[in-house]
Amino acid sequence: MRRMAPETRRWLTALTVRVRGALASGVRMRALGIPTLLTVMALALSHYFGSEGSVAPDNRLADIQERGHIIMLTRNGASSYFLDGAGPSGPEYTLARGFADSLGVDLRVRVVREFGDLDELLKAGEGDLIAANLSKTPARTSEFRFALPYAETHTLVVVRKGLRMPETLEDLEGLRGVVLAGSSYEEWLAQEAGDRLTWESRDNVGVEGLLHAVSEGEFEYTLVDERIFGLQRRYYPGVRTAFTVGEDQELAWAFQRDDDDSLVQAADLYLRQAREDGDLLAIEERFFSPPERLDLVDMMHFQARMRERLPHYLPFFQEAADQHDLDWRLLVAMGYQESHWDPFAVSPTGVRGVMMLTLNTARSVGVDDRVDPLQSIRGGAEYFVRLRNRLPERIAEPDRTWFTLAAYNIGMGHLEDARRLTEQQGGNPDYWLDVRDRLPMLAQEQYHRHTRYGYARGFEAKAYVDNIQRFFETLVWMDTRSHPLLAEQFITAP
Repeated sequence: MRRMAPETRRWLTALTVRVRGALASGVRMRALGIPTLLTVMALALSHYFGSEGSVAPDNRLADIQERGHIIMLTRNGASSYFLDGAGPSGPEYTLARGFADSLGVDLRVRVVREFGDLDELLKAGEGDLIAANLSKTPARTSEFRFALPYAETHTLVVVRKGLRMPETLEDLEGLRGVVLAGSSYEEWLAQEAGDRLTWESRDNVGVEGLLHAVSEGEFEYTLVDERIFGLQRRYYPGVRTAFTVGEDQELAWAFQRDDDDSLVQAADLYLRQAREDGDLLAIEERFFSPPERLDLVDMMHFQARMRERLPHYLPFFQEAADQHDLDWRLLVAMGYQESHWDPFAVSPTGVRGVMMLTLNTARSVGVDDRVDPLQSIRGGAEYFVRLRNRLPERIAEPDRTWFTLAAYNIGMGHLEDARRLTEQQGGNPDYWLDVRDRLPMLAQEQYHRHTRYGYARGFEAKAYVDNIQRFFETLVWMDTRSHPLLAEQFITAP
């Protein structure tokens, strides 16, 4: 029997790892189908064997599977990657994590401060792909290989409020503009505007920073991706959209441009499947759809849930509150905000249960079944107390509780960033109302680029605490007035 060549052994190992990775990541084989599976295998064979049946040299995909991780190059921000209370998040991160899972490897993230660094790191082989809301332009296509586009967008001209509304490029003549260096906006302006317009490029900020500069009057216009502007416009009241320029642009991952396209083809296969499965649409809706209104208490809905669900779980809340010397009404309010008291609730990030615990948090507090309501409520109470104990002792109640709720939602690191920002701006970092006003700033680049933990959806943490306060006040009002929905005969009903 002939000995298997080392290259063949590596190829078989890589193929095995990929199949195992697909199965482990939950690939629906029935949906995939035997013909598609055979196509995937044939594609893999074409990369590893030449026309005469010889074994091809190792390729990038095999190298990644052998080392066990893939490196994503990105930037910190709402449109790409950030940390939230549940850990790493963002649209690019979520999509890239799915790709890594499909390959059976881990995802590692390298965040750069300046946009231009992405190109240099990829060319230097210090990352495997750029996943950073990158437009597929002619100039970039000559430098990189691109995977199939996962979204489309177009470019907006955004101007400072108070100006006469421009409608064409000619109307921008005489105005001062600014764009992101190395971006598709710079490329387009250089080609289409020439010397007619006055503008400059900046490489030490992001799009959010440019919006801030226009809003504050430092410049009078900028160019921005429609999707990013939709996420950020609430923070820049001094700007408005004028008109769109250029054609629709495709957003795609960028890879090194050489003779080895094995990783790009694997990405194409994954992205096709993600589109068919609805995963791309789910990511778009989760990160780019207008946020739900979280600041109003729908009393009818609240009371309906009290009738339908709370009777089954109120004893669990009361038991957990007694164990940790907490107000049971606070825990009940948290449970409603988290899941509407639904033990089977699950978020797009994988947190689940009545108290919406992450897998790591659940393990840390001894919860092995997150959909078990008693375990979830006990675990949520335990985690709340641990967070509260990490706060400086000088922070008094009720501020201490509100800070703990914010940390429960957004993470202690981001809360500390907001407290430091509050102090830098002359506020009291131990006073909830002062910090509350700064939490939304964590989503604005001119602030979060100077924080330790970067971008965070601070506006959601602010709304989260506001809502729980209102639910809590409602429960206190009902409890002190012996409301029928909290009467003993009701809450002990089967």
